[in-house]
Amino acid sequence: SFEGRVEVYHDGKWGTICDDQWDDRDAEVVCRQLGLSGTPKALSWAHYGQGSGPILLDEVQCSGNELSLDQCKKSAWGQQNCDHIEDAGVSCDPFTGTDVQLCQSDVVKGTVRLAGGRSPTEGRVEVYYNGDWGTVCDDGWTDLGAQVVCRQLGFR
Repeated sequence: SFEGRVEVYHDGKWGTICDDQWDDRDAEVVCRQLGLSGTPKALSWAHYGQGSGPILLDEVQCSGNELSLDQCKKSAWGQQNCDHIEDAGVSCDPFTGTDVQLCQSDVVKGTVRLAGGRSPTEGRVEVYYNGDWGTVCDDGWTDLGAQVVCRQLGFR
Protein backbone atom coordinates (compact mmCIF):
# COMPACT_ATOMS: atom_id res chain seq x y z
CA SER A 1 0.00 0.00 0.00
CA PHE A 2 3.03 2.34 0.31
CA GLU A 3 5.09 1.35 -2.72
CA GLY A 4 4.76 0.49 -6.39
CA ARG A 5 4.99 1.65 -9.98
CA VAL A 6 3.90 5.28 -10.30
CA GLU A 7 1.03 5.85 -12.70
CA VAL A 8 -0.65 9.14 -13.54
CA TYR A 9 -4.05 9.96 -15.03
CA HIS A 10 -4.13 12.51 -17.86
CA ASP A 11 -6.61 13.20 -20.67
CA GLY A 12 -8.82 10.27 -19.72
CA LYS A 13 -6.12 7.62 -19.52
CA TRP A 14 -3.66 6.12 -17.06
CA GLY A 15 0.02 5.89 -17.95
CA THR A 16 3.45 5.45 -16.46
CA ILE A 17 6.40 7.76 -15.83
CA CYS A 18 9.83 7.25 -17.38
CA ASP A 19 12.68 7.03 -14.87
CA ASP A 20 14.96 9.53 -16.68
CA GLN A 21 16.04 12.08 -14.00
CA TRP A 22 13.88 10.18 -11.43
CA ASP A 23 15.23 10.60 -7.89
CA ASP A 24 14.25 10.75 -4.22
CA ARG A 25 13.01 14.36 -4.55
CA ASP A 26 10.44 13.15 -7.09
CA ALA A 27 9.54 10.30 -4.74
CA GLU A 28 9.05 12.80 -1.91
CA VAL A 29 6.47 14.66 -4.00
CA VAL A 30 4.67 11.42 -4.93
CA CYS A 31 4.51 10.33 -1.28
CA ARG A 32 3.22 13.77 -0.26
CA GLN A 33 0.63 13.79 -3.06
CA LEU A 34 -0.63 10.37 -1.92
CA GLY A 35 -0.74 11.44 1.74
CA LEU A 36 1.89 8.86 2.75
CA SER A 37 4.34 9.74 5.50
CA GLY A 38 7.17 7.25 5.11
CA THR A 39 10.72 7.60 3.86
CA PRO A 40 10.55 8.49 0.14
CA LYS A 41 12.74 6.40 -2.18
CA ALA A 42 12.80 6.51 -5.97
CA LEU A 43 13.15 3.22 -7.84
CA SER A 44 14.07 2.83 -11.49
CA TRP A 45 14.18 0.21 -14.23
CA ALA A 46 10.60 -1.05 -13.68
CA HIS A 47 11.48 -2.23 -10.17
CA TYR A 48 7.78 -2.91 -9.52
CA GLY A 49 7.12 -4.36 -12.96
CA GLN A 50 6.49 -2.89 -16.37
CA GLY A 51 3.29 -1.00 -16.99
CA SER A 52 1.22 -1.01 -20.14
CA GLY A 53 -0.37 1.73 -22.17
CA PRO A 54 1.14 5.17 -22.68
CA ILE A 55 4.22 6.56 -20.97
CA LEU A 56 2.82 9.95 -20.03
CA LEU A 57 5.71 11.74 -18.31
CA ASP A 58 9.47 11.91 -18.79
CA GLU A 59 12.36 13.99 -17.42
CA VAL A 60 10.51 14.74 -14.14
CA GLN A 61 12.68 16.99 -11.97
CA CYS A 62 11.02 18.01 -8.70
CA SER A 63 12.73 20.16 -6.08
CA GLY A 64 11.00 18.06 -3.41
CA ASN A 65 8.83 20.89 -2.09
CA GLU A 66 5.99 20.62 -4.61
CA LEU A 67 2.54 19.42 -3.55
CA SER A 68 2.03 17.35 -6.71
CA LEU A 69 3.97 16.07 -9.73
CA ASP A 70 2.04 18.53 -11.85
CA GLN A 71 4.03 21.38 -10.25
CA CYS A 72 7.41 19.79 -11.08
CA LYS A 73 9.61 20.54 -14.07
CA LYS A 74 9.02 17.82 -16.69
CA SER A 75 8.65 17.17 -20.38
CA ALA A 76 5.28 17.86 -22.02
CA TRP A 77 2.57 15.25 -21.43
CA GLY A 78 3.16 12.29 -23.72
CA GLN A 79 6.58 13.47 -24.95
CA GLN A 80 9.08 10.78 -24.01
CA ASN A 81 11.86 8.58 -25.35
CA CYS A 82 11.44 5.51 -23.14
CA ASP A 83 10.18 1.94 -22.99
CA HIS A 84 8.26 0.39 -20.10
CA ILE A 85 11.51 -1.21 -18.87
CA GLU A 86 12.19 2.34 -17.57
CA ASP A 87 8.93 2.74 -15.60
CA ALA A 88 9.46 4.75 -12.41
CA GLY A 89 8.54 3.45 -8.97
CA VAL A 90 8.33 4.85 -5.46
CA SER A 91 8.49 3.50 -1.94
CA CYS A 92 7.10 5.61 0.90
CA ASP A 93 8.23 3.05 3.48
CA PRO A 94 6.89 3.86 6.96
CA PHE A 95 9.22 1.29 8.55
CA THR A 96 12.59 2.83 7.66
CA GLY A 97 14.09 6.23 8.16
CA THR A 98 15.97 8.62 10.36
CA ASP A 99 15.02 10.76 13.31
CA VAL A 100 11.73 11.60 11.62
CA GLN A 101 10.72 7.95 11.87
CA LEU A 102 11.47 7.94 15.58
CA CYS A 103 9.25 10.99 15.87
CA GLN A 104 6.49 9.30 13.88
CA SER A 105 6.57 6.15 16.00
CA ASP A 106 6.38 8.26 19.16
CA VAL A 107 3.63 10.37 17.63
CA VAL A 108 1.53 7.22 17.27
CA LYS A 109 1.80 6.77 21.05
CA GLY A 110 0.54 10.34 21.59
CA THR A 111 3.78 11.64 23.07
CA VAL A 112 4.34 14.78 21.04
CA ARG A 113 3.86 18.47 21.76
CA LEU A 114 4.58 21.88 20.26
CA ALA A 115 6.61 24.30 22.38
CA GLY A 116 7.73 27.92 22.05
CA GLY A 117 5.22 28.98 19.37
CA ARG A 118 3.12 32.13 19.28
CA SER A 119 -0.05 30.01 19.42
CA PRO A 120 -1.02 26.41 20.29
CA THR A 121 -0.95 25.53 16.57
CA GLU A 122 2.77 26.18 15.98
CA GLY A 123 6.11 25.65 17.62
CA ARG A 124 9.12 23.43 18.06
CA VAL A 125 8.28 19.71 17.87
CA GLU A 126 9.09 17.91 21.11
CA VAL A 127 8.80 14.17 21.71
CA TYR A 128 8.53 12.30 25.00
CA TYR A 129 10.99 9.39 24.81
CA ASN A 130 12.61 7.25 27.52
CA GLY A 131 11.18 9.43 30.29
CA ASP A 132 12.29 12.81 28.93
CA TRP A 133 11.04 15.48 26.55
CA GLY A 134 13.42 16.23 23.69
CA THR A 135 13.53 17.93 20.33
CA VAL A 136 13.59 16.33 16.89
CA CYS A 137 16.62 16.79 14.65
CA ASP A 138 15.66 18.40 11.34
CA ASP A 139 17.83 16.03 9.25
CA GLY A 140 15.39 14.53 6.77
CA TRP A 141 12.49 16.56 8.21
CA THR A 142 9.91 17.37 5.55
CA ASP A 143 6.31 18.50 5.30
CA LEU A 144 5.37 14.82 5.66
CA GLY A 145 6.72 14.71 9.22
CA ALA A 146 4.92 17.95 9.99
CA GLN A 147 1.67 16.49 8.63
CA VAL A 148 2.01 13.49 10.96
CA VAL A 149 2.53 15.76 13.96
CA CYS A 150 -0.41 17.99 13.00
CA ARG A 151 -2.72 14.99 12.55
CA GLN A 152 -1.65 13.50 15.88
CA LEU A 153 -2.38 16.81 17.62
CA GLY A 154 -5.81 16.95 15.99
CA PHE A 155 -5.06 19.72 13.47
CA ARG A 156 -5.86 19.58 9.78
